[in-house]
Amino acid sequence: MGEIEHHPWEPFLPENTRILFLGSFPPARKRWCMDFFYPNYTNDFWRIFGICLYGDKMRFVDEANKTFRFKEILNELEQHGVGLYDTAIEVIRTKQTASDKDLEVVTPTDLSALLRRVPQCSVVVTTGQKATDLFTAHFSIPQPKVGDFVEFDFEGRPMRLYRMPSSSRAYPMKVEKKAEYYENLPLTPTPPLDPDTSP
Repeated sequence: MGEIEHHPWEPFLPENTRILFLGSFPPARKRWCMDFFYPNYTNDFWRIFGICLYGDKMRFVDEANKTFRFKEILNELEQHGVGLYDTAIEVIRTKQTASDKDLEVVTPTDLSALLRRVPQCSVVVTTGQKATDLFTAHFSIPQPKVGDFVEFDFEGRPMRLYRMPSSSRAYPMKVEKKAEYYENLPLTPTPPLDPDTSP
């Protein structure tokens, strides 16, 4: 039996979190280029994020240092009310890879407790099959197709679960094509209606 790995970070939950991204579990530390979620330089999550917000996949990429622009990322997440965590807090890697299929979940995240911490959140996004499996099993809801969503109720709160293509390079799709799916998400807050112009 392999060594149990514990999740290295606390959930990132800005006070205004309205959309929550859930992956499976971080890659092994040797694959990190920064000490934050989606830390593998070859993972396309932050490139997708750049395309969705600015039409520029390199917006949050520090190419010279083979890392990501951490401070800019934090600012954008807080500004847009985007939270991040994963669906497992303890895993065993059955092989020395970052692949979901090689993760044996020992302790899943208490997803109900997580959602209670973000009362303004109405949208959850899973970024891979294992995260989708764990989330839908926890709440006993059907799995949406990739790029689609299902609606569910959490303790009287109407919610949507979106299933996005994995941002891992192992998922065979160009980053621009993946971003087309992610662009359907409500990443930017809807501005309030101007009382002078509203009908």
